[in-house]
Amino acid sequence: MSAPATILVVDDDENDSRMTREALTPLAAGLQVCAVYDGVEALDYLYRRGAFQTREPGNPEVILLDLNMPRVDGWQALRQIKSDPVLKAIPVVVFTSSARDHDVMRCYELGANAVVVKPIAFDEFTRTVRDIQAFWAGCNRPSPGAPAPTHEAGAPALSEKVTA
Repeated sequence: MSAPATILVVDDDENDSRMTREALTPLAAGLQVCAVYDGVEALDYLYRRGAFQTREPGNPEVILLDLNMPRVDGWQALRQIKSDPVLKAIPVVVFTSSARDHDVMRCYELGANAVVVKPIAFDEFTRTVRDIQAFWAGCNRPSPGAPAPTHEAGAPALSEKVTA
């Protein structure tokens, strides 16, 4: 039996995070959802350090990443993920309220695999989250890639900010 697919939701807005997790709940057979609230927690999860040092090895099938968060924001987290040889194969879907062309372009320049603007209407929000899950954790074949990092694996330490 294979391990359940994991989706990492990174969003500091409790309502958006909750709605995202609820949208994924009906699809929960074989799906594990982990929610964190800023880039520091996301990178701790990925590097298996801090509160996540005892989590099972393995990378998520997809990361849903908000951009505007405290401490380490989505831009910085995306830059770190896509510059790390072990993490860069993880699909990152930027799930944001910004539809600005400049922001979309910057996301792709930093290595985002997709940019999705959060719908305002609840039904459309739910449908969008389910479409993301269906493709990235269902249809998409993840890279066999490198093994998940361990907390000892030379991951950069984060206090508050990651610099480029």
